[in-house]
Formats: sequence, C-alpha cells, structure tokens
Amino acid sequence: MNYFITGASGFIGRRLVEKLLQRQDGTVYYLILERELPMVEVLRQRWGQHADRTVPIVGDLTQPCLGVSDSDLARLKGGVDHLFHLAAIYDFKASAEVQEKVNIQGTRNVVAFAEAIEAGCFHLTSSIAAAGLYEGVFREDMFEEAEELGNPYYRTKHESEGIVRRECSRPWRVYRPGIVVGDSRTGEMDKIDGPYYFFKLIQKVRNLLPPWMPMIGLEGGRLNLVPVNFIVDAMDHIAHQPDLDGQCFHLVDPKPHRVGDILNLFARAGHAPEMTLRVNALMFAFVPQIIKAGLAQLKPVRRIQDQILKDLGIPADVMGLINYPTRFDCRETLKALKGTDIAVPPLETYAWKLWDHWERHLDPDLFVDRSLNGAVKNKVVLITGASSGIGKAAAIKIAEAGAKTLIVARTEENLLETQREIQERGGAAFIYTVDVADIASCDTLVQQVLNDHGGVDILVNNAGRSIRRAIENSLDRFHDYERTMQLNYFGALRLIMGFIPTMLAKKRGHVINISSIGVLSNAPRFSAYVASKAALDAFSRCAGAEFADSGIEFTTINMPLVRTPMIAPTKIYQHIPTLSPEEAADLIVQAIISRPERIATRVGVFAQVLHAVAPKLYAVIMNTAFRLFPESTAAKGPLTDAQEPSLEQISFAQFTRGIYW
Repeated sequence: MNYFITGASGFIGRRLVEKLLQRQDGTVYYLILERELPMVEVLRQRWGQHADRTVPIVGDLTQPCLGVSDSDLARLKGGVDHLFHLAAIYDFKASAEVQEKVNIQGTRNVVAFAEAIEAGCFHLTSSIAAAGLYEGVFREDMFEEAEELGNPYYRTKHESEGIVRRECSRPWRVYRPGIVVGDSRTGEMDKIDGPYYFFKLIQKVRNLLPPWMPMIGLEGGRLNLVPVNFIVDAMDHIAHQPDLDGQCFHLVDPKPHRVGDILNLFARAGHAPEMTLRVNALMFAFVPQIIKAGLAQLKPVRRIQDQILKDLGIPADVMGLINYPTRFDCRETLKALKGTDIAVPPLETYAWKLWDHWERHLDPDLFVDRSLNGAVKNKVVLITGASSGIGKAAAIKIAEAGAKTLIVARTEENLLETQREIQERGGAAFIYTVDVADIASCDTLVQQVLNDHGGVDILVNNAGRSIRRAIENSLDRFHDYERTMQLNYFGALRLIMGFIPTMLAKKRGHVINISSIGVLSNAPRFSAYVASKAALDAFSRCAGAEFADSGIEFTTINMPLVRTPMIAPTKIYQHIPTLSPEEAADLIVQAIISRPERIATRVGVFAQVLHAVAPKLYAVIMNTAFRLFPESTAAKGPLTDAQEPSLEQISFAQFTRGIYW
C-alpha cells in the first residue's frame, strides 16, 4: 500500500509518516520544496530503519498540479492508495493573503494533483476552525452551518474543506483535529500555539508570587486540546477502515476543559499560583458592542492592550478564544475507534510534560541573547564614579565585554588605575576627570563626549555621596542636604538632560540610575541621602513614561548595602552582611541586559509594601532599629560604634540584610 503526503515535514506530518512506515509494506512519497531538500536526511534519521521506503517528490503546494515533474507524475499515476493532505498555515499571526494562497489555492492544487495521479482515497486534515465560532454543538455531519468566519484562519480552513467536498471526485475523508498540543508521552512540541501563548504569563506570575497565593481569573468557554500522538493514531486507524468515505471525523476531546481549568492545570504544572476565584468571562458579553468597539478605538486603550500582548507574546486574535462558544460532537470518531486503545488522555496526566518541554525548549527567553557582550559590544557606555567601588567593578566587566567604556570620576590617578586594569583585560577605557557635583563640569563632560564619541548608548549614574547622621544632629548642617542633592540628583540630572537629545535622534538609549534600598525602606539616619536618591527615582519614573515610545529606557537600581569606601567611616558595617562591589556590579550588568524599570532586593520590596500597608507599624519597627544602632564616629565623635556590635545588633542586621542602619 502506497501513500502520498503533503506537509510530511510538519509537526503532525512527520509523525504520521513514522506511523505509516510501521505497517511494514508500501512506499511513502512526500512533497518537498526544492530548497528544503537538505532536510531530507534529517527526516530520514527521524524515521529510522524504514526510511528507505520514503521518497521525496520535489514540488510546490502553490503551483498547478503541485509543480511536480512529468516523470514523477507518470511514476505516481495509479500507484497511490492514500493521499494525505496536511500542508497548511496553522497560524493566527499569518496574513490573510498567505493563508488564502496556501490553505485555499493549495488545497485546490492538491485536489487537481490527486485527480491527475488517480489517487485512491483523499484524506484532508482540516480543523475545528472550519466551524468558525458556531454557537452550540457542531456535529461531524455539519459544514454549511458554520458561523462567524470573519477571521482569515477560520475562513480559509472552512473554504479548503469546501473545495474537497465540492471538487474532489476521488473518495475522501475529512479530519477536524482540535487544538493540537504536544505529545502526551514526551511533551514534544515544535512551536508556540494555542494554550502555549499563555505560558509566558503563567511564568511571569510564578516569578512574582509564591504558588500558594490565591489568584482571581476568568472562567471562559471550553477549549478542545488534543495531543499530537492521539491525532496521528486516530488518523492512521480511521484511514485504513473500510466504508467510511465521504465522512468527517472530529478528532477532539469528548470532555473538553474550560479555559480557567486549563490555565490552572498549567499553573500547577509550572508551580505558579492558581486561580481560586474565577469570574465567568461571559459577563463581559453584556457590555454593548458599540461601547466595546468605541473603547477599542481609543489610542491609549489600543497602546496599552498592544503593549501587554506584545510583552506576553499573545496574538490579539487568541484573546477571542476566551469565550469560545463551540462544542464538538465526535460520535462517528468514537464509533470508528471502538475496540482500540486510541483515546484522548486526560490533560491533567500530561500537562506537566507540555510545560516542561516548553520551558526547556520553546520559552522565547531561551533564544534572547542574554550575554553582556551581546548587549554592549561596540556601544558607548559612560559610568560615573568609576574610580573605585561599584563603578570600577562595573566598568571592568562592561569594558571586558567589548564596550567603549567612558570612566568618569574626580581623581585622575584612580581613573588611570582603573583604565590600566581594563586594558590588561583587553578592554577599551576613556578617562574623563569630572566633578559631577559641579554643573559646569557636567556640561563640559557632555560636550567632550559628544565631540569624541557622538553621544552615549548607556549612561550609568553611579557617582554618589552618602551621609549617615540623625536629623537632630543635622539641624545646623543644612549643607549636608545641599551637597547630597547636588551630586546625587542635580549632577545625575544634568548628565541625563545632556545626553537625551542624541538618544532621541538615534531612537535608542538606556539610563541606569544607582539608587538605594533606603528609598524603599525609608532608612533612619539617611534622610539627606535617601531624599536625594528618591528625587532621582521620581524623575526616572516620570521620564520613563514620557520616553516610552522613543526607544529610551530608564532603570533604577535600589542598591542594598555594598562594602565600598563610602561606608568605611561607619565601623559597625564591618560586622554586618554586605554585597561586594563585584556583586553590585552584577546588578548593573543585569540592568543592561534585561532593561527592567527597577531592580530591587526582596527585603527592599517587602519594606516598601509593609510601609504602604501599615505605615504606623513600620515607623515603630524603624524607630526600634534607629535606637538600636548608634551614631557613627564621623557623625558625632567617638561613640559606641567603635566597639564590637552586640548579638542583638548582628541578629537584626542579618534579618534585614542589605538595609542601611
């Protein structure tokens, strides 16, 4: 028994060929584009020892009679018992023109080809999409009753099936698979489709919240998911049964799950929070269509919706499936499979396999260049405060990755030492001796950099000044607040404003501001420092919103306590946990690669949330810490901080790791 298959290299097709080869007789011919001939050897390796019974036929689905040569037509004529047409566009993102060319005209060409070679039975792999968005139960003997075929995918799948029904004089059988997911035995899948579009959302929620956190979600309609191995087994079996010509078979799950149940199954598989309270999405159907259409036309609504869907990788049309209205009767399929062990396995038994395969092989983040080299190579990166501590460590890492690194600080001697270390590692560093606290000096720096390099791609505002002194000891030291604001806020702001014009012209740029965990924790004794950093944080949030459509991004790093020369005067910090400058530099590297709006530790975020929820309680906790830790010698003469810290102080510092005290 001989076969001819279109789409043999596809997800279902290559598995169907493998299944047919197990019948131990006959030849499997399959259509392949000339440019895809190098794929033949890969397919042969997959099909194993029986691959010598497969024969590639060069052609093109979009050409008359598939563009098959006369010699191949003569060889195939009268010698094909079953022709399986699987090749099609199964993609909501594909244009209507491409779908019409492949799904409609392609099917017409395959039908003409079947007539030309006098094929036996014509088997069309259609789709439940051929029913459109039919309200109610769609039976296997229904076709013309399809509704809501406005979507190009629904329309072209319906029309391609109509071509077989109307124009094919050969015996035919039609298979309408549900939403095909990976293999229920291995989880293997080769593209993101159907429920996989929501996996990134589930993953993001998992990364933000613990699995026990109750969630609110949507109930939705019923989606019919079927594993690819069931589709292949069912098609193979039904195709070889007698007296079934002229029939359609729904290869679907007789007991489909609702959208909410499906998302919960995959959330459980991904160890993400589940939706414990689900709202029926049908309630939104009561909103008049004219109101929904009007809202959809508002530019802000469209931009927000488009950005959310873009971030999650979800095509807009997929959201229309939330309230999917169609149920599929499959009694003819069940009758044809009676007496076999071919059945749709329960989704809960293999959902974890699908998730595992997606996260290991299909997660879009796996294919993003996450290397520092890929993010900074040949780009101009300016780092202030680069002569020591965090700035120096970051400059070395960034320069080593291939950036043109501009290192800025007040002391030339220290900058030369940083430059020497960078050059020893094969990097390129350019020295600029500048006092960022001086506005005129900032303006000079901007002009020099514009002249030398044409601007910067990444600006890291790292230079800063910290003062640890209680307010009651600062009443006659107003200049403490002025000088911290001058460097930490006005100096950084002057550089941002100086380099923004060239970033706007290039439609790209990244500003990274090194802030403090103190902004989140409202650290006592650091009112001058925290206020200056909070000002920069607020500016960044405003600027990030203004430049969101200009290609310029802002990242704020709420840096925890780092062991640098800046904290050396406070002796108690020698006994509490801190980050090393290299670890702090890794946060800057993370910011450059991922470009998030904010990077903060969990302790910092928890402190911010606690303050928002219970500000009075939080004030008591912080006051307790304020009284527990003494003033530094730099702030008020030789006091107790020169002594060994107490067990109570060490325990508290360990518990609030990274917060300034």
